[in-house]
Amino acid sequence: MSASIPDSDTLSKVSDLEVYDATGRKIRFGSFFATQRVIVVFIRHFFCGLYVSQLTSEYAKLSKAFEEAHIDVIVIGCGDWQPIENYCDITGFPSRKIFADPSLSVFHGLGMNLQTLARTPTGEKKASYITKGIIEGSLWSIWKALKNPLLIGKQGNIAQLGGEFILGPGNQCIFAHRMRHTEDHAEVLDLLDRAGFRSSSINNE
Repeated sequence: MSASIPDSDTLSKVSDLEVYDATGRKIRFGSFFATQRVIVVFIRHFFCGLYVSQLTSEYAKLSKAFEEAHIDVIVIGCGDWQPIENYCDITGFPSRKIFADPSLSVFHGLGMNLQTLARTPTGEKKASYITKGIIEGSLWSIWKALKNPLLIGKQGNIAQLGGEFILGPGNQCIFAHRMRHTEDHAEVLDLLDRAGFRSSSINNE
């Protein structure tokens, strides 16, 4: 299930669902990929930015290539929209490309139904974006939250897992990955490779 591609009927249904931008404005989800290819990263919550920080670094190297290829990348969290600007500060990812799905309607519509706090299973190699130990990482998230006490409770369910999809143009999907545990985002370079950015080009930037 974690890698199953959503069919056109599923994409048609989720296209009509709405997410929120950083100002609280509703945006039709399908508008992101109606006329272009889009990498959509669904994060766990708005106080954890390790994966998106890595994504930001690679995206910055390839921003011109993204523009020339008419490919976009957006991030969607499961919390309310109010933490988006703070999440931008944490990760460096542009707030105009970060959205919120507090109802989890898009998450669930694309099959991201798993909630767990489980980490990388014993014997399985950790993803490259896991650069902080569990204690350091937890303290880092708590520190960010305490700096913004009005946002506590708006970050989203910390047990809700996300995933990555490459959608469009139109109701088509060429890649799907749903997290199995809290450290299971797809490798950023693999995700970019699937979107059409060859690994050799990425590494030579």
